[in-house]
Amino acid sequence: MQKIKIGVFDSGVGGLSIVKAIQNELPELEIVYKDDTQHVPYGTRSVEEIYSFVKPIFQSFVDENCKVIVIACNTVTTNLADRLRAEFSLPIVGMEPMVKPAAAVSKTGVIAVCATPRTLSSHRYKWLKEEFAKNVKVLEPDCSDWTYMIENNRVDREKIAKIVSEVCDAGADQIVLGCTHYHWIEQLIEDYSKNRAKVIQPERAVVAQLKRVLQQLS
Repeated sequence: MQKIKIGVFDSGVGGLSIVKAIQNELPELEIVYKDDTQHVPYGTRSVEEIYSFVKPIFQSFVDENCKVIVIACNTVTTNLADRLRAEFSLPIVGMEPMVKPAAAVSKTGVIAVCATPRTLSSHRYKWLKEEFAKNVKVLEPDCSDWTYMIENNRVDREKIAKIVSEVCDAGADQIVLGCTHYHWIEQLIEDYSKNRAKVIQPERAVVAQLKRVLQQLS
């Protein structure tokens, strides 16, 4: 039986954590992974610039007969998912900061969202906050150089420890990882939080949504 082929996209190495999560749950799939290391990081670029990079890559997924595209990038999802869905006829699974679950389980009423500047300035992210985080305080620490650090294997542990400590000191009991690159330092962030905050990222939610989409296709 021929394997179902899906495309997974991220600007850089971040999306490989999503590929791994999908492979663990759905080993029967053939995964085509594409990144854009030439232009990474995306988080400080303009939306139109990002779109110009992403569109031909998505077209290549279609040309290679992928049945679903997974956007393993919060920046692209929050800024361009609707536009890409309108232009491409195959299902697109996106990922966005988990504001809703973080706000729902927070006991302190304070959550921190670690994401790129472009994600934080998106209409979609603002909508998520207005819809699900009305009654909680949302901290948005400056993580603008984290992608670069991770992509280039130059993680500044002191800098990350300081940011994590600051949001915990400010009362955050949930830390949302709103960029797949940050999944690579998830354990580090957990260690620095010293059990004061839970770290949340969307790999499980993305795999669950992909399963639902695949069931609809079969």
